[in-house]
Order: sequence, then C-alpha cells, then structure tokens
Amino acid sequence: MADTPKYIVKPLGKESRAAFRSGDQQLDSYFQERAPRDLKEKLSAVFILVTDAEPDVIIGYYTLSTQHVDARSLPEELRKRTGRYQKIGTTLLGRLAVAESHQNKKLGALLLVDALRRSLEGTRAVMSFGVVVDAIGDNVVPFYKKFGFVSLSENRLFLAMKTIEKNFGPSSDYSESFRLSK
Repeated sequence: MADTPKYIVKPLGKESRAAFRSGDQQLDSYFQERAPRDLKEKLSAVFILVTDAEPDVIIGYYTLSTQHVDARSLPEELRKRTGRYQKIGTTLLGRLAVAESHQNKKLGALLLVDALRRSLEGTRAVMSFGVVVDAIGDNVVPFYKKFGFVSLSENRLFLAMKTIEKNFGPSSDYSESFRLSK
C-alpha cells in the first residue's frame, strides 16, 4: 500500500496546536491551552501523532504522568500482589484524542498502543504497577476494555504492567507491529 501514510508518534515540540479539533471541547482546550505548560512544568509528557509527509500537522495526541492509586480500589487478584502498600504508583494516561478528520482509522488504537509501550519502557527507570485511564464518557469505556483494561469504578480503568509486558513483550516495538487497516 504505497498510499498508506507512515505514522510517527513523537514528543510535542514547537508544532502549532491551534488547528487541532477532536470534537471534544475538553480535550481540545487542554491541548491548545495547557499542554505546553504541563510539559514545561514536568506535570505531563505530551506525545503527538503526525505523518512523515506532514510532520507539523498534528492528527492525535496523548499524555502520560504519574499517579497513586488506592490499592483497595483494585480488583482482588491485583490487590493481593500489592502486599501491604496502601497507595500504588501507576502511570496515568490522562488524555487521548484524534482529530475529527482522522477518526475511524484505528489511530486511537495506535496512540494507545504507543502509550502502553512508553509506559512499559518507563518501568526500566521508575516502577509503575499499571496504567490508569479516566475515560471521558461511557462510550469510550469499551475501547479501553478491548485492550484488557478492567474497571476500577464507573469510568476509571486499569491495566496491570505485567499484563502489558505479557501482551507486548519487554522489548517489542509495538508501533511498528501495529497494523492499520482501512
């Protein structure tokens, strides 16, 4: 498929965020107004999705940061693994969005897989028990559950780092192995 673009996920740099529209005002305003400040202040890492043909046109993004989770909120099988710890260090997938003009192309899945890969890689330096996501709206919950996330509460989901490692392997390049289909 020569006409299939090559997608690249990279850290947010000097690219213009003004034109990005996902259709969700909360996600759009965060990205346009707060993302650079969060990045500068080391509150969140912000990653963007572009193509090699148009590296300055942002077609998606996600954020990663750290967060503690109350161990009592975990399902019993996971809670047993935490021992006596009351708070567990996790990676928060804070936001994930794809531009309206690029939705329904499995690019949200590409971004999620990349976020999981980076989260797993981060455990080489700083341990994280898993990835937490607060889904915006009930309609997004099934998307995360397809990837193995389990519900902690209504829209809060969790995926254990050991599950991520088991599913993707400790050294896989998930972005390259993820196939996009039209």
